[in-house]
Amino acid sequence: MTLRVRTEGWLELEVTAEPGTTLAVVGPNGAGKTTLLRSMAGLLATVTAEVQLGGRDLSPLPPHRRGVGWVPQAGVLFPHLTALDNAAYGLRATGRSRRAARATANEWLHRLDVGHLSDRRSGTLSGGETQRVALARAFAAGPALLLLDEPLSALDATVRSTTRSLLRQHLASYDGVCLLVTHDVVEAVALADRVLVLEGGRLVQDGTPTEVTRSPRSRWVAELFGWNSANGTASAHGVVVGGCFEVVAADPLPAGTEGTAALACIAPSAVAVHRERPAGSPRNAWSGRVLEVVPSGSRLRVLVVADNGAPDLVAEVTPAAAAELGLVEGVDVWVSVKATEVRLAAL
Repeated sequence: MTLRVRTEGWLELEVTAEPGTTLAVVGPNGAGKTTLLRSMAGLLATVTAEVQLGGRDLSPLPPHRRGVGWVPQAGVLFPHLTALDNAAYGLRATGRSRRAARATANEWLHRLDVGHLSDRRSGTLSGGETQRVALARAFAAGPALLLLDEPLSALDATVRSTTRSLLRQHLASYDGVCLLVTHDVVEAVALADRVLVLEGGRLVQDGTPTEVTRSPRSRWVAELFGWNSANGTASAHGVVVGGCFEVVAADPLPAGTEGTAALACIAPSAVAVHRERPAGSPRNAWSGRVLEVVPSGSRLRVLVVADNGAPDLVAEVTPAAAAELGLVEGVDVWVSVKATEVRLAAL
């Protein structure tokens, strides 16, 4: 699949994906995620979306002739149809007999644990039930292109986990292309082969979940995946933050980029906390005070507000280490980070 989307001076990107690929689309509110999916479905007359799929040009086709499975955030079922007939609609639209369409649709409703609701009208369904019927409708039709806009957002935690597992199994054997918009890191990592990051209508990163997680290229991505991050300008040895404090990296940006916008990222697990200035000469060490200490699984997250223009940091420590160091709100501390633990990205 080749996709080109262009609008008047705003949403612009080009993406190519092989059959069997799932692309998670992430980004802050207003980045263009839903606009991207709706344009591919042919639902936005104001957006030019060139979609080449399996040698077919979908661009000039109306939505009902594109053969695209579309699941919007709210599910959007036909109110005059039952759950079963909603789920069978895509198959009926392609010429499948009523009996065959309903049989396939009923199978998918049961897989998604809403088979017992097959005779119910959509207006009597909850938000989570509506979303699962909409998923059944998209899956039953077997489209070559699936467009899922936060398909699990209306589900409660237990049903969400079960449905995510089913979705993962389906996508593993799916030979089409799927674009999945999500704000959930777990969904992006668990379901996608690649992650597309949109910000301000631009594609700022495209990589595997591991690549995006380990090497974020924007502050939003860094924060999404739990990194400490600080904007600054590139220097010969790292990034200068706030115009005065240099964060040193073992792998600085290429020569000639000095003075250009850059991002420094540090994993909370890479931050060491001390009550006194650390011995030796660590290349990154600065003072600050503890603003808060909060539990995070089996560890504690310690937010340190830095002195002298250095970046604030979140450190992850064990409860035993926090007790030994006396880490409570308001105490003065030092933090240190190895240069090898600092990741840099040009902006």
